[in-house]
Amino acid sequence: MLCALAAITATGLGATGAPAAHADATGTPCLWAGNSHRQGQVVYAGGYAFSCHMDAFGNARWNKNGATAHHSTVSNPGAIGNPAGSFSPGAWQPGTSYNDYCSGNQLVDGSADIFSAVTDDTGMFLFWRSVGPISWWDFESGARPPATWRSSSLCRDGALT
Repeated sequence: MLCALAAITATGLGATGAPAAHADATGTPCLWAGNSHRQGQVVYAGGYAFSCHMDAFGNARWNKNGATAHHSTVSNPGAIGNPAGSFSPGAWQPGTSYNDYCSGNQLVDGSADIFSAVTDDTGMFLFWRSVGPISWWDFESGARPPATWRSSSLCRDGALT
């Protein structure tokens, strides 16, 4: 009985040989700047390699494979709006004024960080979350996002007005 349960569980999680490989090869593509990339494909951005995979729930996501000297192979417009429909979870982008926020009455410039597309706890909503300083991003002589046009005068008790 225990062996049968293990076999059913393994099959349900895609642990079988050929079907799992086929599902991974033809699964939901990952999005990067609105462009689709097949499962297993590796792209390069900002000095890092990212590979497209499915998570445990069958959703497409980017896994950061590590730093590389490879030039960027994808467009990197920056975190210029809600990532939904343009980026899959796990994608990194340099911050922009879209990511500005206030801490008390002090403005925090969104272009000072790198952001990753992440989902909320329900997995239904995608948003940008800071993952590190902009100094980690390799712009390869490309244009950096401009510093914010906002000032701390727009901050009132932690709210950006």
